[in-house]
Amino acid sequence: MSHTDAKSGERAKAADEIEPSNVQQDPWPWNRYSQRDRRVFMFVLFFVGAINYADRNVIGVLLEQIKTEFHVSDTTLGLLSGISFALIYATLGIPVARWADRGDRKIVITLCLSVWSLMTALCGFAMTFWQLAAARFGVGAGEAGAIPPGQSLLADYYPPDQRARAIGVFMMSSTAGYALGLVLGGFVAQHYGWRAAFVTFGLSGLVLVPLTHLTLKEPRRAPQFARPLENVESTVGAIYALLAKPAYRNILGAMVLLFFISYGSLVFIVSLMIRVHGMNVAQAGALYGAISAVGGVIGAVGGGALADRLAARDIAWLSRVAAGGLIVSVPLYELALWSSNPVLMAPLFLVATVVLTSVAPPAFSAIHVVCGSSRRALAIALVYFFANLFGLGLGPVVAGALSDTLAVDYGPGEGLRRALMIVTGVLLPAGWLMWRAGQFLKENAES
Repeated sequence: MSHTDAKSGERAKAADEIEPSNVQQDPWPWNRYSQRDRRVFMFVLFFVGAINYADRNVIGVLLEQIKTEFHVSDTTLGLLSGISFALIYATLGIPVARWADRGDRKIVITLCLSVWSLMTALCGFAMTFWQLAAARFGVGAGEAGAIPPGQSLLADYYPPDQRARAIGVFMMSSTAGYALGLVLGGFVAQHYGWRAAFVTFGLSGLVLVPLTHLTLKEPRRAPQFARPLENVESTVGAIYALLAKPAYRNILGAMVLLFFISYGSLVFIVSLMIRVHGMNVAQAGALYGAISAVGGVIGAVGGGALADRLAARDIAWLSRVAAGGLIVSVPLYELALWSSNPVLMAPLFLVATVVLTSVAPPAFSAIHVVCGSSRRALAIALVYFFANLFGLGLGPVVAGALSDTLAVDYGPGEGLRRALMIVTGVLLPAGWLMWRAGQFLKENAES
């Protein structure tokens, strides 16, 4: 770790002992806040992230009911759960991120939370498949302003030597939201139908809006952190500066492939449990939701803590820890998918989830090392742009189309199983790209 990072860590430890008048003059934004302040901010951002991922992923447990009502194929379901959301999410992500980099991130997050929650509720009132797809476009539009501004705020709330752990805790919100979407979504869908599930999650997000607006703080409101408009980098210039860094390019490529699996084709896991293992929607949602919750918590916290510890000696370990998680998860997922016994399948999926979710905290922390303070939201949004467009957007479509093709010879259950086993292999080149990024972290580092 650099001398600057070490000093910033020492400043952070003393933050609670500094008088408010002195804190206002400190050049490091994270020293304006006590540990109690950070916990409060993290609490709110965590729940915003959880609602974000719950609204995004609840559709995974509703696909079978939607398929039955609208009489559509797995390929069409892949379009609904993937590209209809990812296209608008990716398109709006960059302009919203530049707004967040230049403006009040609290306002950005609050407004976007309002939009995606309202559109999630409207999904429950769709009378046709295409009305549902249009509402999902709206969900994607709102959710474009959640994670990049949230991570950008955390990078200003926490010093560099605590960021991987902080991002790990924040990324646990994705696991909590994913599990909430599957478990609660499956329960509501089983007893009240898929429409009620969408309305339930949409209204839950709207309740969180006033708390978010009243609690979060924007460090840039302090005069010493304000940047003159004439010194603000253009969007094109900022994107060029990021893509010129080999470390950033390799992480970007790895994250695209990671999203192809984790937020793309794995949306069909609940359907796999229903078709192959004979579970109903509530059982499958509860089982995979519990696996995702437990595995995600262990993986996110463990990955962040391990990365912070190793990176204290060599910053390249941020990428190496992420690379290891990507590579090791492949045989674990293959064994879980191939298993015909639910008793064996469940623990294998649990271990695979732990390993795969350990990737995000060190990977995003590595991005913050090289992006520069004025490009934080943009750097994350650019990753989400490509990762969602090609990963989330194409992942479900490719898996669904492959499943339909294989179902001709093997049946719908076995066809889906084989399709998921094939596409999981893309995590291997993702691991290679992430490992390669570590070779450039030091030379590409930027304060």
